[in-house]
Parts: sequence; C-alpha cells; structure tokens
Amino acid sequence: MQSNLTILAAALALGMSGAAATSAHAHDGMQMEMMDMDMSGPTGMQHHDAQKVVRKMMNYSVPRIELVRDDNRTVSLPDEMSDGRPVIMNFIYTTCTSACPLTSHTFEELQAKLGKDREKVHMMSISIDPEQDTPRQLAAYAHKYEAKSQWQFYTGTSQARLTAQRAFGVYYGDKMSHTPVTLLRAAPGKTWLRIDGFASADDLLHEYRKLVSTP
Repeated sequence: MQSNLTILAAALALGMSGAAATSAHAHDGMQMEMMDMDMSGPTGMQHHDAQKVVRKMMNYSVPRIELVRDDNRTVSLPDEMSDGRPVIMNFIYTTCTSACPLTSHTFEELQAKLGKDREKVHMMSISIDPEQDTPRQLAAYAHKYEAKSQWQFYTGTSQARLTAQRAFGVYYGDKMSHTPVTLLRAAPGKTWLRIDGFASADDLLHEYRKLVSTP
C-alpha cells in the first residue's frame, strides 16, 4: 500500500513539474513576443515618421498678388516677403481639424524657441480657405495660438489664394487634401527650403539657423 502511495505521489509530482515547465515555457514565449513588439514597434514608427519629413531646396517666383492681413490691411505679397527678415511660411485654414492645428502648434513652439531672435524672423500663415477665413477669423486664430507680432496671417480673394498655392507648389485641388508644407527663405533672391511633412519646432529652428548662417 505504502509502495503504491509512493508511486502515486511521484507521478503527481512529475505531472505538476511538467505542467509548471510547460506554463513557464509558454510564459517565456509570450514575454519574448511582447519584448519583440516593444522593441520593434517604436523603432518602426520612428523610422516611418522620419520618412514623412522631406527637405528640398527649391526656386520659387513670388507672385505679385495682394493679400489681406489679419489686421485687415491689404498688402503686397512680394513686399511682405521683402522686409529684411528671413521668411518661415506655411498654408493653413482655421476650420481644419487635422494638419493645421499641428503645424500651427509647431509655429507657436518655434516662436517661443526663437527667444530674443523672434522679431528677426517673419513667420507667415496664408489661408487656403478665404471664403471662410476673414481677417477677423484669422485674428481669432492668431490669438488662439498666441501669435506674436512677427507671426502674421493672410487671406484674400479665391484667385489670389490659388495663385499663391500654385506658385509654391501646394495646390492639391481641395483644401481637405492639403498636406503639411513649411517654406523657409533667408532673404529675397535666395533659394527656398521646402519641408514636406510634420517637422518639429526644433527641426525648423535648426533649419532656420543653418539658412541664415550660410553665405
């Protein structure tokens, strides 16, 4: 009887040990899969995000059009871009809920990072939806993003908007189809740096400093 009990106890112990080993192996396998996901996921995403930002040096001819600033003043676009300051420009519309809030927030961060050099730069945001974006609407949008005096917003006629977009290669047929583009120029007559994608404020600050330091 005792011998049978001994054999039964040994069998139970062996079974439990095997189950524990199987469980431990399954846990190790799961943990390894999770580690692989943790390691590959962010790395892959960072690589994907990096691919979205494309830099190109471009030659653009500034069109001779008039726009209306957020202070309700009608101005010449070439004159606005020739006030002695480097230009950092993008295209937005105030009711946008996708790219524009992100790019506008980036401009807001950029003006803070510029610090005492902020007034040396002319930041410009041109509306691609002039039917909705009146000067008053743009002024409210500027206030929302705490735009300082170096950052101005522009609207105008539908034709002026189309001319500006086509001149800078940012016309996509529909405002809903627009993509984030930032344009930088050190001075009139200089080549433009075009950045397609969601560049960060640090990226823009670096590119700005590099442009103005190049002879």
